Amino acid sequence: MFKKVLVANRGEIAVRIMRACREMGITPVAVYSDVDRTAAHVRFAHEAYRLGPPPAAQSYLAIDRIIAAARASGVDAVHPGYGFLSENHDFARAVEAAGLTFIGPPVGAMALLGDKLRARATAQAAGVPVVPGTDAEVTAAGQAAAFAGTVGYPILLKASAGGGGKGMRVVERIEELPAALRLAAAEARTAFGDERIYAEKLIERPRHVEFQVLADGHGNVIHLGERECSIQRRHQKVIEESPSALLDGNTRKRMGEAAIAVARAGGYVNAGTIEFLVDPAGAFYFLEANTRLQVEHPVTEMVTGIDLVKKQIRIAAGQPLGVSQNDIVFRGAAIECRIYAEDPLNNFLPSVGRVTSYREPSGPFVRVDAGIGMWCEVSLHYDPIVAKVIAWGRTREVAINRMARALGEYRIAGIATTLPFHLAVMANEKFRRGEISTRFIDEEFDRPGLPAGVVEEDMRLAAAVAAALIKHGDRRRQAENGGGSARGGRWKDDGRRRGLRRWGA
Repeated sequence: MFKKVLVANRGEIAVRIMRACREMGITPVAVYSDVDRTAAHVRFAHEAYRLGPPPAAQSYLAIDRIIAAARASGVDAVHPGYGFLSENHDFARAVEAAGLTFIGPPVGAMALLGDKLRARATAQAAGVPVVPGTDAEVTAAGQAAAFAGTVGYPILLKASAGGGGKGMRVVERIEELPAALRLAAAEARTAFGDERIYAEKLIERPRHVEFQVLADGHGNVIHLGERECSIQRRHQKVIEESPSALLDGNTRKRMGEAAIAVARAGGYVNAGTIEFLVDPAGAFYFLEANTRLQVEHPVTEMVTGIDLVKKQIRIAAGQPLGVSQNDIVFRGAAIECRIYAEDPLNNFLPSVGRVTSYREPSGPFVRVDAGIGMWCEVSLHYDPIVAKVIAWGRTREVAINRMARALGEYRIAGIATTLPFHLAVMANEKFRRGEISTRFIDEEFDRPGLPAGVVEEDMRLAAAVAAALIKHGDRRRQAENGGGSARGGRWKDDGRRRGLRRWGA
């Protein structure tokens, strides 16, 4: 087993991986950019090494600097987390060339399944249906227009590398193609260092269902059930749950077998995710493979009791899975809410600043994976996710109610967050009935962040509450904000919550 592991990431996922390392007796090592020098993951690690300036290209995407930090720290292995270089096979190859172990899939499997175009071909060869799309990179608007001419609009332009909703654009008509292609390629280049784009037919109002797979180097491949990821904004998942309210036993079995077939066909080893779209008629299609740990992995851990990060580390160390498909037992339901540093009352604009008050929810069957704490700085340089709240329940209804309770307890001041938005979703009757699709937010919210029926009056109410708190003062809140002014702190949170009550959430 490894003695020392460098986590080539930041934020909540870096802290999550470091916790698993500590429980296994492994020393965790952090890397950081200048803006992250006092970040939570740096404070949590045993050692920390500077990478460079805040831009990701000069820090968390700088392969040579990360390898230099790994060598200087004397680690045995490198865990990439998710995002950044986690699906970059050049990085995995560089780690191996340095004589270290990459905690993830083999370079060949990553190059095959981590590339969406090659993954589509692999799935088709394995007999798994795929979403209609181009079989090669689209470099000109004319190529995308020719494809759209065969399947009809709307179509979806997608980055061949990476994930997380980046490098994606919906195109409704031919006039939009040139700009959409240019923007998708630019975003993909910035996020993944790879600007290749391909096109798919946009399936209207689908459900997004993914299967977690585990594979070792001894030929064992299993799945750990599905996660429903249909609640999305701009193609970015914001709420995930397991199991899916959509699937019956037969469909779950067929999709699980398809996920294993794709993993085997790609020579996959370690933890990975096979994603599917399910159309309104119930047919499912392979969408893509994620050759890394997913943001939403905690919901699978909650319903199976299996620590996925520890499994990743053990598999990378050459150990067998130790469990078979028949050993996997699913218990209850789990839901995850991704908490972003964004203002849901202002079109989800990013919120930056220092966290001046912080209190996590607790209680039975509530888990918080956070990358922030008191006095942490939130910047514009990286993905705005700051924490994840996960709640488990004996039934889906219990899990939803527990999540609503936990969200109501969460206090983050100094920055705006999506906590009010998540509370509104938990109160939504269609969500509670499981009547969802990837269009849920667009259909249920008049404007991004505002439940249907909310008007400017509600925001004025929130502002009035905030102004009253400033005017009359609140010594308790000032104490929570370090004894200073409440301006920019807890009052923002309370104001939004009072406004939220008008929404019936």
